[in-house]
Amino acid sequence: MDWTDYDAALFDLDGVLTPTAEVHMRAWDVMFNAYLDERDDDQQPYTDEDYFAWVDGKPRYDGVRSFLASRGITLPDGTPEDAPELETVCGLGNRKNAAFSAVLRDEGVTPYPASVALLDHLRERGTAVAVVSSSRNAPAVLAAAGLADRFEVVVDGQVASAAGLPGKPAPDTYLYAAEQLGVTKDRAVVLEDALSGVQSGRAGDFGLVVGVDRGAGAQPLLDGGADVVVAELDELIGR
Repeated sequence: MDWTDYDAALFDLDGVLTPTAEVHMRAWDVMFNAYLDERDDDQQPYTDEDYFAWVDGKPRYDGVRSFLASRGITLPDGTPEDAPELETVCGLGNRKNAAFSAVLRDEGVTPYPASVALLDHLRERGTAVAVVSSSRNAPAVLAAAGLADRFEVVVDGQVASAAGLPGKPAPDTYLYAAEQLGVTKDRAVVLEDALSGVQSGRAGDFGLVVGVDRGAGAQPLLDGGADVVVAELDELIGR
């Protein structure tokens, strides 16, 4: 990897810097399967394949809508203030978020060592860095992982909502992060583990889109728009 070709690295968070994607996966599994069990229409259980196909990398409520649509289920949107007990898109999303927050509070999170090694390398060479996450929990996760002081710019679900930016796979949040760093998209690298994320990077026409295979599969990430796929981010340490 020749980092002299690039001025900035734009990182997804869950599954790229921290193993919180696994926590999200467990929280989605618990929430969706409990909800499907409550229904009387003989729905098949929610699986990890559903997570990667319909939920991974998307803003929370978009993930709910996407999965429900895949099962032919239509619910009212509700509002972000909906109680977790309500049978609305926002209610289900908030139910999932409550489960995620409980795990984060009780268990904490440790960043991937290889990802920290790349961050150290980029700091030494002066490469600008940002986090671009669909999650509204990004600041809490960064703080829990001890990474909050590493990033000049954090564009999370709350920032995107306030700025009116559509979520991944649209490129807007990544383009906004590059703008905030003062770099052009052709001089920025997007690092993503989700299919919707690499699609976002490709749609934004960034200089390089790196897929991190945490379970989505190397070929689907390449097909989705990644230029290269790695297993760990320290593979990208270079000059």
